Amino acid sequence: MPELPEVETTRRGIDTVMTGRPLVRLVVREPRLRWPIPADLPAALSGRTVLECGRRGKYLLLRFEHGTQIVHLGMSGSLRRVPQDEEPRRHDHVEWVFDHAVLRLHDPRRFGAVLWHPDGDGPVEFHPLLAKLGIEPFDPRFNGAWLRDQFRGRSAPIKQVLLAGEAVVGVGNIYASESLFRAGIHPRAPAGRLSLARCDKLAAAVQATLGDALASGGSTLRDYVGAGGEPGSYFAIHAAVYDRENQPCRVCGTPIRRIVQGQRATYYCVRCQRA
Repeated sequence: MPELPEVETTRRGIDTVMTGRPLVRLVVREPRLRWPIPADLPAALSGRTVLECGRRGKYLLLRFEHGTQIVHLGMSGSLRRVPQDEEPRRHDHVEWVFDHAVLRLHDPRRFGAVLWHPDGDGPVEFHPLLAKLGIEPFDPRFNGAWLRDQFRGRSAPIKQVLLAGEAVVGVGNIYASESLFRAGIHPRAPAGRLSLARCDKLAAAVQATLGDALASGGSTLRDYVGAGGEPGSYFAIHAAVYDRENQPCRVCGTPIRRIVQGQRATYYCVRCQRA
């Protein structure tokens, strides 16, 4: 699934194409995504100017003067710029047509979403999909003290608490394993038992891991590509534990182990990561 670095990489790519430009038309070829695309949405957006391309967690927020489109890439989707004369591929379900460019949402599994939040319904941040999201990892308020407060009383494993997205958004399965390795924390450690010092290390590790992923354009897992169609290179450059079962730890040489937590694979080093 595209995680925060992949979505932010996409946002940066489409921002240079969309922002400040009037949308000529929205083409919906397949409305049956995770939630049905409103039938009247193309008419509501035709000729309207995109004011901003924002992001909250893994959701892209395309702001117009009368509301916001909420776009999610689903399990294996991508939103990329294509040549204006390129024929649609199979699974190219939605198309944003501008006078100078075309952007297409490619979503083979149809787990993505293209929703509309009119300004009359209040700030988009209060939309049910966004209202309970945790703090952004690069928010100035995010630090070890924030995590310690959010973890207080939580007996669940720290990996699962990170994935829940209530303490901090964007630390999906891949980057949770990597962040916990950098912080030296065992993925099964109870979240509520982490000291402030260890929470400080974890907050720094989350920011460093996601920062590296952003710098390299995200991961290359599944079929993710950026807005220009280019794959990310995080795994070729940075991955320390994820998808490296039985390979030697890059720090101590101990074979990396794999366990399953909440039906998701977790990778860690038994020597470098303490409970």
